[in-house]
Amino acid sequence: MADIQIFNDEAFSVSSLTAAINEQEYVPGRIGSLGLFQEEGITTLTVQIEKDGDTLALVPAGERGTSGLVVSGSKRNLIPFNTVHLPQRFTIKADEIQGIRAFGTRSELQSVQDVVNKRLAKARRQLDVTHEFQRLGALNGKIYDADGKTVLLDLYERFGVQRRSLSMKLTGDKKSFRVQCGEALDMQEEALGSVTRSGSRAFCGKNFWNAMLELDEVNRTYLNTQQAASLRGDARESFDYGGITWERYRGKVAGMTFVHDDKALLIPEGVPDLYISVFAPADYMETVNTEGVPYYSKIEPLPFNKGMAGEAQSNPLHMCTRPLAQILLDM
Repeated sequence: MADIQIFNDEAFSVSSLTAAINEQEYVPGRIGSLGLFQEEGITTLTVQIEKDGDTLALVPAGERGTSGLVVSGSKRNLIPFNTVHLPQRFTIKADEIQGIRAFGTRSELQSVQDVVNKRLAKARRQLDVTHEFQRLGALNGKIYDADGKTVLLDLYERFGVQRRSLSMKLTGDKKSFRVQCGEALDMQEEALGSVTRSGSRAFCGKNFWNAMLELDEVNRTYLNTQQAASLRGDARESFDYGGITWERYRGKVAGMTFVHDDKALLIPEGVPDLYISVFAPADYMETVNTEGVPYYSKIEPLPFNKGMAGEAQSNPLHMCTRPLAQILLDM
């Protein structure tokens, strides 16, 4: 029968638990599943972003005491961004461990590891949801805390730029929707400058999406074509029109809708270093000055040895380096 002393095993060290939580199955959100964000680890708690006019770029880290990146020109400046500390706590009581009896070919250690992995999996799911929420905020230019009210990062304010928007004329005095799509893409290409993209995607709110589906222009385009199935099927599925992939985003996090019901958010795809997710090291002695990974975990005994207190944490920064390329579309 297992007892609490089993946690002295190397299998429950910081490195082993960190490896275990990073191997847990990912619970994908729509933004995460699209692979828009490029992930990398950093050894510091702060990321420096270089701003050259409206063009933004990552600044490589350097060794302490050595010369850094040469920044020339009056328009260039470095803007620091702090990573966000996201801790999750869990408890494994002694009774949960002492009640485990080895069975068949499974060892007591394997059974205890199963108990720990279940806690890690739950903590991982909650952290994954938080990452999705913050990535959605990066696409919107404003990242909120879990309460949905506290602003952790306003990208437009930090970069000193104004958000660009365009009316698509879906109601009232309507214009050619295809022409409006072209104007939106022109605005996006202007913001990207010489940087190329592989495509553009628009996440739509409910009312914007419904108004778009009612356009005769859209319906006639798909009439009597193989792509007509896109409109005959689920009315919430994505389809291509005017050089843009349109899709309705239905998710809500912390009671907040990602896209306003009457709006859509146009973003570019396939742009290198446009969306980044960097991960700082955990605040443990074992991880100081090491390259960060997305998730960490550690356990320690509870008072009077009544169980184990565990923590899972992530220290991310999700952001868009060219926020002007994100165009807000109105009805």
